[in-house]
Amino acid sequence: MSDRYIDFANSSIGQRLVGALGLPSPVRLERWQAGRLRPIEGALLIGGGAMAQQVSALAPRLTDSVYSYGTDPTLATPWIPGHGPKLKAVVFDASELRHTDQLKQLREFFQPLLRSLESSAHLLILGRAPHTLAEPFAASAQRALEGFSRSLAKELRNGATLQLLYVAEGAEEQLEGALRFFLSPKSAYVSGQVIHLQPCASQVQDWSRPLAGRKALVTGAARGIGAAIAETLARDGAQVLLLDVPQAKADLDALAARLGARAIGLDICAEDAPAQLLEQLPEGIDILVHNAGITRDKTLANMTAEFWDAVLAVNLNAPQVLTQALLDSGRLHDHARVILLASISGIAGNRGQTNYAASKAGLIGLAQAWAPLLKARDISINAVAPGFIETQMTAKVPFALREAGRRMSSLGQGGLPQDVAEAVAWLGQPGSGAVSGQALRVCGQSVLGA
Repeated sequence: MSDRYIDFANSSIGQRLVGALGLPSPVRLERWQAGRLRPIEGALLIGGGAMAQQVSALAPRLTDSVYSYGTDPTLATPWIPGHGPKLKAVVFDASELRHTDQLKQLREFFQPLLRSLESSAHLLILGRAPHTLAEPFAASAQRALEGFSRSLAKELRNGATLQLLYVAEGAEEQLEGALRFFLSPKSAYVSGQVIHLQPCASQVQDWSRPLAGRKALVTGAARGIGAAIAETLARDGAQVLLLDVPQAKADLDALAARLGARAIGLDICAEDAPAQLLEQLPEGIDILVHNAGITRDKTLANMTAEFWDAVLAVNLNAPQVLTQALLDSGRLHDHARVILLASISGIAGNRGQTNYAASKAGLIGLAQAWAPLLKARDISINAVAPGFIETQMTAKVPFALREAGRRMSSLGQGGLPQDVAEAVAWLGQPGSGAVSGQALRVCGQSVLGA
C-alpha cells in the first residue's frame, strides 16, 4: 500500500510546505535491488580502536571508497570534515573505551560527520558486552554505548540508521556478515538495535549466494511477509519449501511455481501436524522460519476463549511442537538456523492484543531458552520482531491508527515485507550462528518498547 504522505513530502510542493510547517519529512528508504554487487555504494568511514584494523581489512570487499578519521592515518585515506566526500557508511570501534573520560571520543568522532551523511546512510558502533568485563568502570563505559547509540539513532535524518554490535572475543571473524547486513540497504528498516556477536565456526562461502546448498522451510508462506521471506531466501541461493494451510493452496502453488519451490499444504495446529511435517521432510532442513501467525484482537474484558486459544495455538504452540519434533527426529540438521517471527507487541505490549502479545513474547522467550541448549550442535535460534509493516493486514487498519503506526518511528514510515525478509535471510546464513537467543527488531526504531 502506498504511503501518500511520503509521496507528498518528497514532491517539490510538499517539500516546501512540510519545511514551512515543521512537519515530519521522511525520505524514501534505499533498499537492496537485484543486480547490486556491493553492500556499500559510496564512502565508508572507519575509526576507533583495534577492531577498526579488522574492518579496514574487510573494507575492499564492501566498497571501493574507504576513509579513516581520528585513528591511524595509515588505515585508509584520511577524511577531513567539510572537505571529504559524503558518507554512505560509518564504523566506529568503541570497544576500547573503558572509562567515563574516554566516552568523549564518541562526541569527537560522530559530531563532525553528522552533516556529511548521504541519504539512507548506515552507521555501526562496535563494543564489548558489559557483562564480559570484570572491571566495573569498563563495564559501565561499554553499557553507556547503548544509551548513546539509541539516542543518536533518533537524531539521524534522511533515512540514516545506527546499530550497536557487541563483539565477543574471538567473534571478530564473523564481522563481515554483520557488516554486509547492517551497512547495506538490507537493513533499511532496522535502527537503534543492540546485537551480540559470539564466536561461530561456520562461514559463508559465496557472498553472492550465501544460502547456497541449504534447504529452508517457511511457514505461512502463501502471501505477505511469508512470501517475501521465501523469495529472499531463494534469491540468496536456498532451496525453499513453502508451507501454508490447505485453503491457501492457489497462492502457495503460484509462488512455488515462480520460485521453483515445493508447496506443502498443512494445518500446523492439527494433532498429527508433527508427523505430517516429518513425512514431508525426509532429508531434513537447514533453515526453519516460523512465520505463520494470526490475530484475534479484543480487550481482555471482551476476549473469548476461542480467540485466546486460537492465537496461542497458531503463534506459539505450533512453533514449539513442530521445532521439537524436527529436533527429536534429526530432521533439523546440525548448523541449522531457526528464525521465529515475533512482534514489537511482544516487547512493548499493545492494547487489545493480550493474546497476540503473549504469544509473540513467548517466541522471544523460546529463542532465549533454546539457544544455549542448541549451541553444541551449532544451531542458532533467534526472533525477528517487526513493527508496522505495509501489508494487506495493516492496510485494513483505520486511517488514524495506520498513520500513527507509520509515523511512530525514528524513520517516520512503515516498513515493507522485504525489510523483514532481509533480516530473516541474514539470520539464516551459516555465519549468523554467531547470533543466537536474540530478538532483532525490524521497526524503524519504533517508539514502542526499547
